Amino acid sequence: MLQLQTIRSNSEEIIRRLNKRNFPAQEKIEQILILDEERRQKKTELENLLAEGNSLSKKIGELFKSGNAAEADNLKIRSTQIKEESKKIEERFNQIDEEVQSVLVTIPNAPHESVPAGKSAEDNVTVFEEGEIPVLAEGALPHWELASKYDLIDFELGNKITGAGFPVYKGKGARLQRALINFFLDEALKAGYHEIMPPLLINADSGFG
Repeated sequence: MLQLQTIRSNSEEIIRRLNKRNFPAQEKIEQILILDEERRQKKTELENLLAEGNSLSKKIGELFKSGNAAEADNLKIRSTQIKEESKKIEERFNQIDEEVQSVLVTIPNAPHESVPAGKSAEDNVTVFEEGEIPVLAEGALPHWELASKYDLIDFELGNKITGAGFPVYKGKGARLQRALINFFLDEALKAGYHEIMPPLLINADSGFG
């Protein structure tokens, strides 16, 4: 998720880069900036009220000590007003935070400057290639056709459940995937990494940082 500070300082750049991935971000970014400006104004108002409240509390105490109860009572009325105003500002402040978060979660990450604009994988640019491209025998099948032919992977079902790029592994395909995971975990342990198994669910605070 994009950070609010990043949007504040680079809003035009963020909009431009998101346009490269065909995401119209202008309206959402402007909405966030308007809310953020109001949030900062409310923060200043709240700080000023709290400072005034602290000052009044000292004056009220001094007036009571000096026997000026009537004047102290008048200041207590203003002190009560400050508490009520502060409460309303805090409520709006928290509401703005929630509104900003609700918009932020709908904005994808901005691609790197080097990423070309495009609508599909066909618009990608090859940066470099490693090794020699093998010459396959006549009739050789690509991996996705082999996976379907031998019932190792169900691409269509994965697309229905989650979306493109998340296949369902089946039978020997699932066993092979599990074996590969175990292999890489074992290699990581040999390299000195510490294995953990975190919870599969997170709370809202963890999700939003």
